[in-house]
Amino acid sequence: MRVTVHRKAHFNAAHRLYRKDWSFEKNESIFGKCNNPNFHGHNYELIVSVTGAIDPETGYVIDMKVLKDIIKSEVEDAFDHKNLNVEVEDFKNLNPTAENIAVVIYNKIKPKLDTSLDLEITLYETPRNFVTYSGN
Repeated sequence: MRVTVHRKAHFNAAHRLYRKDWSFEKNESIFGKCNNPNFHGHNYELIVSVTGAIDPETGYVIDMKVLKDIIKSEVEDAFDHKNLNVEVEDFKNLNPTAENIAVVIYNKIKPKLDTSLDLEITLYETPRNFVTYSGN
């Protein structure tokens, strides 16, 4: 029997969607106001979902305190109140779209989990715009 547990988290971050190899006009036509050279911010909501077998000794799929600490160190401490383009190494050469942020978060958390556990990241950029990524 496999069960999925979920942990919610939150971080605030600024970013700019653009490609250095495109002209300002092309960036503007593709990314619109998200191409603002002075950046813009979001209140990101994150749901980290871990699926696995229930440990017969503890009753846990994963200790939620352990998951909370992984999210804090790998995501909240790394991204909260940061300019993703400027201050976060993962995005120095990667456009910080919601899709790319979710993949980066997955790649930071997955190595911290037991290999028997599956991971899915759900990232809300706005209450109406969100992405999910599960390593595929």
